[in-house]
Amino acid sequence: MPNDNMTRWTISVSKDTDIAVRSLLAQRGLKKGDLSKFIEDAVQWRVFDQTLTEVRSSFADLAPDDLQSLINEATEAVRHDMREELTRSAKKEN
Repeated sequence: MPNDNMTRWTISVSKDTDIAVRSLLAQRGLKKGDLSKFIEDAVQWRVFDQTLTEVRSSFADLAPDDLQSLINEATEAVRHDMREELTRSAKKEN
């Protein structure tokens, strides 16, 4: 039964990469089907790494104290929004 949340990829890698990945999976007792999960995890980490690099470069010219102020402000805004959401949820339950 196909999973609507999945997309099939066809990829090509070198023989050396194929052997290295399959050997690694086999050493860890993983099966052939675990290759897809391994690739998905690797892609997610790579996307995260590149996004983080882009964000860091965007703030490279900002003074450390100014950056910390922005972080503190954003953190407080998220906490405020979450408190409001929790308060609304609690009121709905009562």
